[in-house]
Order: sequence, then C-alpha cells, then structure tokens
Amino acid sequence: MQNETEWGMSRRSLLLGAAMAGAAQAFGTTMRAESTRNITPTPPAGPLKVSIFSKHLQFMPIGEAAIAAKDMGFDAIDMTVRAEGHVLPENVTTDLPKAVAAVRKAGLEVSMVSTEITPATMPMAKKILEAAAGEGIHHYRWGGLKYETNKPIVAQLDAMRPGVRALADLSQKTGVAAMYHTHSGPEAIGATIWDLWEMFRGIDPKWFGFNYDIGHATVEGGYGGWICTSKLSADWMRGIALKDFLWARNEKGSTHADPYDKSLGAAGAFVPHWCPINEGMVHFDQFLGIVKAQNFNGPLQLHFEYPLGGAENGKTTLTLPREQVLATMKKDLQAVRAHLAKQGLA
Repeated sequence: MQNETEWGMSRRSLLLGAAMAGAAQAFGTTMRAESTRNITPTPPAGPLKVSIFSKHLQFMPIGEAAIAAKDMGFDAIDMTVRAEGHVLPENVTTDLPKAVAAVRKAGLEVSMVSTEITPATMPMAKKILEAAAGEGIHHYRWGGLKYETNKPIVAQLDAMRPGVRALADLSQKTGVAAMYHTHSGPEAIGATIWDLWEMFRGIDPKWFGFNYDIGHATVEGGYGGWICTSKLSADWMRGIALKDFLWARNEKGSTHADPYDKSLGAAGAFVPHWCPINEGMVHFDQFLGIVKAQNFNGPLQLHFEYPLGGAENGKTTLTLPREQVLATMKKDLQAVRAHLAKQGLA
C-alpha cells in the first residue's frame, strides 16, 4: 500500500503529465491550424490541353504548322528546339521568339520545348532555357541517356548524379521545369522508370521530373508494370506523352544492332509496332484515371510514331498527300479527346 509521500508524488506526477499532455494537444492543434493556413492545396485535375509534338509537322514552317494544328483541334505546340527541329539550338535566342509569336498568332500556346539537352551540354542548355523562360515557356524535355553495356548499372547512375543535379539547379534558376522523356529498350536509361526515380531522389520534383510516355512504359511493362511506374511517378510526372503500339514480328529485319540482344533486328523477332490510338495495347482510360487521381496538370503531348509518309520521323518532305497525313492526325486527336472526356479531363 502506498504511503502519503508516495501517493503525493504519484498524484503530482499524474497531474503534471495531464497538464503537459493538454498543452501539447493545444500546441499541436495550433500548429496544425497554422500549417493548414500556410499550405496551398493541390488544385484538382481539370481539363488538359493537348499539344502536338512539332517533330511531326516539320514538313511545314512553324507558322503554317501552327495553323494546321489549330485547324485539327490541338491546343498547343510542343516545339522542337534541336538539330533539324523547327528552331535550331544555335539560333534559339533569335529564332525562338519568332516561332513562339507565329504559334500564338495562330491561336495556340507553346506548352514546352523538346531539346537534346543532357548534363554534357550545359552551356547550350543555359542558352535554351533562358530563351524559353523569356517567352514564358515553363517546361522542357531533355534526356536520351544510355547505359554502357560493360559497366555496372548502379555505378553508372551514381556517376551521373552530379551532372543531373547541376542540370536540376539550372532548371530551378531559370524557372523552366525539366522533363526526362522515358523511352523503351535495353540501353535506355529511364525505360524502367525506377532508375530515374532513384537517380532523381533528393531533387525538388517541382523543377525536375519525367515526361512519362505511356506507350514506351507499356512496351516495358505491358501487363502491370506500367501501372506501378505511373503511380511511382506521381510526384515526378511533369508531362505525359501518348501513343499506341502492338507487339508484332519484324518481317523485313533491320540494321538495328542492340548490344544486349542482336537478334531483335533480325527478321521474325517480336518488336513494338507503333499504331494509331485505340488500335494497340495501351490502356488509355485506366492510365488517364491514374493521371487524374494524381492531379496532373502538365503538358500532354500526342505523338505519331507509326508510318505516316515521313511525318513520324520528322521529315521535311512527305510521301503521302498532306491532307491524308493531317486527317490521320486529327482522327488520333479525336480519339484522345474521347478518352479525356471519359475521365472528366476534357
């Protein structure tokens, strides 16, 4: 049985503990309220504007291309600022303002610029990003990094981190968000998404993330991998690219020399065959549902990688009638808008 002294100390301890708990609760409530006042809520996903990758309109000058894109029903242009693009990198200071003015005159926005920037091209990167920022463009595509076949993957990613962080710093300083375009293939860094996620950790995703290509992501993870990687990308998805494909045999063979599997270029091998929207394997409704849940609001680009008279490869001359090429593009755009409408994103 407790004596009076023991009970007194125990009682005082209980009273003190209760008082401290009450103060802590009140302090926590105050801090949560203060924190709530200082946090800007993430805006809900709303209508997404659809851009056309201007690579596919390089058979026209940019002003004419913008008029054609407007007539097809696009909202914006993803401008190529790279070798053989609508704007050449070495002329970006003078030519980008002219190109942007031509696009805006046609009634469209320039949602982003697609570049060949990597950490190895910092002087040119600075010039391009400053020019983009000056025109009110806030997103750019970069990337194209490759693995070397005879070196450990982790060591290669570690070696790239300093250059990647320097590019992230430049992106933040210029106010133009970097979007690494995700391709597919054994050599492609970012094909699995996980490697980029690991390499980018610790960098502010507001300024540095992915241009998530659902077509390439489905090539790499057609059964369920694309679902995992699209969710993994929630904080890093600055832009998305749409295209469709089917697995089919490589009937004619090619000169493709994959260092990991040279048989992929042989006749009879199964390889991705790009195709019009809704004729392939990509689950657009499910993917856009994930995009909506993540409150995505970046540039959405439509790509045309299937045979289209040379437009698929950015050629300056076509082997098909222009009207046929533009009608095919418009049909894909209408299919995309139908998927967006199903998710309340149109």
